[in-house]
Amino acid sequence: MIERPHRATLGRSVTLFRTFLTEQTDPDGFYSALAADSVRQLAAHTPLSGRTVLDVGGGPGYFSDAFRAAGAVYLGLDPDVGELSARGEPGENMIRASGTELPVRSGSVDVCYSSNVLEHVGEPWVMLDEMCRVTKPGGTVFASFTPWYSPWGGHETAPWHFLGGHYARQRYARKLGKQPKNKFGESLFPVSVGAALRWAKTTPLAELVAGYPRYHPSWAMWIVRIPGLREIASWNLVLVLRRR
Repeated sequence: MIERPHRATLGRSVTLFRTFLTEQTDPDGFYSALAADSVRQLAAHTPLSGRTVLDVGGGPGYFSDAFRAAGAVYLGLDPDVGELSARGEPGENMIRASGTELPVRSGSVDVCYSSNVLEHVGEPWVMLDEMCRVTKPGGTVFASFTPWYSPWGGHETAPWHFLGGHYARQRYARKLGKQPKNKFGESLFPVSVGAALRWAKTTPLAELVAGYPRYHPSWAMWIVRIPGLREIASWNLVLVLRRR
């Protein structure tokens, strides 16, 4: 199994983690940088120029900009109207739809991509099945997500999610007087590295090409091989599959 993403240097990791600190104060800068890095990472696994890319959970268009700049034919969808319109009107070729019921013909896209969506889906394996279904034979499926037991697994309720998702959600509401954006049990669910790798290794729909921590330097890729440790230390897991 390949475990070395494109240009996975320590400098890249440091830059990304510094950028993450600006998510609330400079969302444009944060999401633009993340999208550009993600496209470079995906391009290490498959050519993008002239390829049709379906982005499941594409949001307000940052990934659309990055994929188009790489020469891809971009199609995006998101179930959340707020996400689609976060920068104004929804972007070109963006529609509202569910990741677990993709309104796309089977075997019709070259690449099916998803960034940080699985943990927001109550049926993550159904979504991955759907991503495989719509991808052409030989095409690439790329999905990344934040594992539940990673430091950011509870999103804005972290680190209290380590004491339980419901507790973390209730504590957030008590402290701030409002519900978190990512509500445990409604729009945030526990997905583990181990379960994701088991699905990827056993699905009849695709072959697992790579599984690795998304933001780590290449010398830290071994973390994904160690049960237990990988749940906490991976931060974000990438699955790369080739459609059978």
